[in-house]
Amino acid sequence: MAEPKISKIFSAAPPEMNKEQGAILSMVKQVRTAPRDERFPAQNQALHCWNRYNEWLLCTKQSDEAKCAPLRQYANAICPDAWSEQWDEERESGAFSGIGHRFNAKH
Repeated sequence: MAEPKISKIFSAAPPEMNKEQGAILSMVKQVRTAPRDERFPAQNQALHCWNRYNEWLLCTKQSDEAKCAPLRQYANAICPDAWSEQWDEERESGAFSGIGHRFNAKH
């Protein structure tokens, strides 16, 4: 029986690229999905999404945007775009019910 031929798509050097293609490849290499979180073992990841989004918000309130970029990427990876967009709009209008409202409230 012959051994299956293994594709070298991931180990071969990429073909010659122009500057724009190189930038796109570099951006794609940076993309990461949210790591597995033992707190959310179920298939329904809605709570995981909500927590990732709020973890990112908390980070932005305590640190600079650059440091929090991976957390935003995790939220974007696990949350439907419509949810993230809605929560962003709610934050801008002051109607967001997540962790961010605690920092925007006037005492």
